[in-house]
Amino acid sequence: MALYDTSINEPQPRVFLQPIAAPSILGLYGLAGATFMVAAQMTHWFGSTATTVLLVPFAAFFGGLAQFLAGMWAYRARDGVATAIHGMWGGFWMAFGILAVVFYAGKVPMPAGPLFPELGYWFIVLAAITLVCMAAAGAENKALVITLAFLGSGSVVNAIALLAGNGDLIMAAGYLFIISAVCAWYTASALMLQEAFGREVWLLGRTSRAQQMPRVTVGIGEPGVIRGQA
Repeated sequence: MALYDTSINEPQPRVFLQPIAAPSILGLYGLAGATFMVAAQMTHWFGSTATTVLLVPFAAFFGGLAQFLAGMWAYRARDGVATAIHGMWGGFWMAFGILAVVFYAGKVPMPAGPLFPELGYWFIVLAAITLVCMAAAGAENKALVITLAFLGSGSVVNAIALLAGNGDLIMAAGYLFIISAVCAWYTASALMLQEAFGREVWLLGRTSRAQQMPRVTVGIGEPGVIRGQA
């Protein structure tokens, strides 16, 4: 029988908490910026034959790369909704940039009209995942739900428009995307102001579940991690 406790000489577990800024601040700003500019072109607010390629650098890097990185940081924050939304839409905007370059390099002929079924299928996927994320966001805050509701609706309408070759529906989708972009800007701004002032300045419509959720939670194989962004 040991005369003393040998466990004190053994390595003791350590918990390192690494709080990070809310990734959706960057992610939603990137989504808002890229979506607003391209949607404004869809609604014929501005544009020429060269407009798409002139928008691509901003859309691909801010809406694409920056938003995709925000999705990966949201993964560290254990925010599944933000991971899915920013990862998917960030990937879309980067792919959109590559597609525009391929068109303008003459590698693939650009569609002459609104009929573009291949791109329509892109928006089927975007709509399906966005609308599921909207349902999941109902557990967090209403501002994000509204943002994703218009984003998902715009994706549905745009998918139908591209599959049917209907230019009027493309304009309707553009207006839905513009509303979504404004909502994304508002939500990102509300998150940023909350972090800056340490309290809710602009209403996010946080649910009672989100307000009661502990900031440090215990997960399987995780002694303790910061969860969520707000």
